Amino acid sequence: MAFSSSLAFPIPSPPSGTFRSRPTRRFRAGTAGRFLACSSPPPPPDVVVTRERGKNAKLIAALEKHNIQSLELPLIKHVDGPDTDRLPDVLRNDKFDWIIITSPEAATVFLKGWKTAGSPKVRVTVVGAGTARVFDEVSQLDHQSLEVAFSPSKAMGKVLASELPRGSESTCKVLYPASAKASREIQEGLSDRGFYVTRLNTYTTVPVEDVEPLTLKLAISAPVVAVASPSALKAWLNLIPKVNNWDNSIACIGETTGSAAKKLGLKSVYYPTTPGLEGWVESILEALRVHRQLKEAPKC
Repeated sequence: MAFSSSLAFPIPSPPSGTFRSRPTRRFRAGTAGRFLACSSPPPPPDVVVTRERGKNAKLIAALEKHNIQSLELPLIKHVDGPDTDRLPDVLRNDKFDWIIITSPEAATVFLKGWKTAGSPKVRVTVVGAGTARVFDEVSQLDHQSLEVAFSPSKAMGKVLASELPRGSESTCKVLYPASAKASREIQEGLSDRGFYVTRLNTYTTVPVEDVEPLTLKLAISAPVVAVASPSALKAWLNLIPKVNNWDNSIACIGETTGSAAKKLGLKSVYYPTTPGLEGWVESILEALRVHRQLKEAPKC
């Protein structure tokens, strides 16, 4: 699995057996500052997983197969956007050639509004395998009403904007239900190609507040923090006390978040060339390999 790192020098692959087998333990921060399913005091985790609570299970399970210990520390949560309530009316009262869905959360919010609107016939384009999976069950049950008809060759908004097919009609109408924090890259790219784009900000993300100090201390000690969005990345940086000079690794789900990490000045950034769970896990593993090599290297 190809990945990208912002490190400027090549790191050779470690010899076989570098990873020592050990019992896998997972840690989750409790609301009262306790750690669930672990003894006290817990050892430092290998990686911090930061998606919204309830959405880290697949990543944690994939890492456990490599004996990687995870600390679950949700950094963001999703809330309704300013256009959430408008979505059902827009779907009932207008027709679109395409509905663009770019994330699992956008898919979940869209499907709720779509069902409220009476499940009108729609044609959907999705970005990423995780987004597509949200539609799998619905498209099987309502295959005549909801069709997932296109996915770009690479799971990136700019690629979608350049590849989305348009018919011979003079006007091709697109509905783009998105996060309020999403960039204008997709709508501007499509507009430049002659599409008529209606954007609805159907949800947004807000940082999780009141992280317990012990939890944060453990998270800061981890060599790798895994993030799935620029919002989570910014939430993490806002949590870190400046005096700590934190310079461990960030493992991103894809290039968009990886590029944001570099723009924010982070030096040790890893991400797969193709966004997704498998590549994300490989990027985390590579970050850990480099961390262990640097830790074990003789000091000059």
